[in-house]
Amino acid sequence: MTGLDGLNPTPGALVVGLVQAQVPTIAAPVDLKATAERLADIVRRAKRGMPTLDLIVMPEYSINGLEPQTWLDDSLLCDRDGPEMAMLADACRDADVWGCFSIIERNPDGAPWNSGLIIDNQGRERLYYRKMHPWVPAEPWCPGDLGVPVCDGPAGSKLALIICHDGMLPEMAREAAYKGANVILRTAGYTYPIQQAWQITNQANAFQNLAYTVSVALAGPDQNNIWSQGEAMVCDVDGTVLVRGDGTPDRVVTAEVVPARADEARRTWGVENNIYQLGHRGYSAVEGGAQDCPYTFMQDLVAGTYAVPWEADVDHVDGTSAGWDVPAKVRAQ
Repeated sequence: MTGLDGLNPTPGALVVGLVQAQVPTIAAPVDLKATAERLADIVRRAKRGMPTLDLIVMPEYSINGLEPQTWLDDSLLCDRDGPEMAMLADACRDADVWGCFSIIERNPDGAPWNSGLIIDNQGRERLYYRKMHPWVPAEPWCPGDLGVPVCDGPAGSKLALIICHDGMLPEMAREAAYKGANVILRTAGYTYPIQQAWQITNQANAFQNLAYTVSVALAGPDQNNIWSQGEAMVCDVDGTVLVRGDGTPDRVVTAEVVPARADEARRTWGVENNIYQLGHRGYSAVEGGAQDCPYTFMQDLVAGTYAVPWEADVDHVDGTSAGWDVPAKVRAQ
């Protein structure tokens, strides 16, 4: 039951609007203001056009754009409490709808962060996240240092946000689910070569964690006529694709999910309740299951000794191949 993608919501449904936002062109501070105003207008109009919407999700880079030559220009960065976010928070309050937004955030101590925020229908910040896994070597962002937060959302949802390349690492969605998220948002700026991996990972992140995945990317051409894919996508807890968008810029793709269904699956599934079974291996043979940590990569990460067997042969270990300077910040020991 899908409630016609939110037109007739199922009882207990969270109705989401995924905005395949047009890639913006950002060359001056005035462009940031104009882009934030445009996105705020989309929020208000989407809620007016579909009053059942509970949450509107904007993709990564939807304010700051995809032109690397502008990314490190301090005048073109945003702040968590800056005017762009203030406009979007006002739009959420005016429209009585939750929103998820993306900014490239000024970092006074180093490279910018790629950050995401969830704002409630009163215009209040409810979740703040810094992208953990920048898309290296192409992206010069400082890796996130706040972990994967979870917040209570509408309709019994527990929301987490991961950004773009984060979703390619299964540990990220697993961490979100382990902390209680039953709806995992993923915002992105991906272009078409990533389209197949986008679908595979959205489905896998849902099934492996018995969570809904709700994902959207930028759409349309950048300054160099390279197109972002758009393709909003919502996956059920069993990995089934419930709704799929397309490459149409600024299309608002709507869908519903029922958070209580994810909660129920986590309680009642036997086979394939994988997020539970990870820490209770073989419970049919061993009371409570084995609760050790047999995974070498986990042990090495904790010990600070993570190294793949081909470590010495990896070609790209900094951003110089993408035109960035050698990192100035020394890795914490």
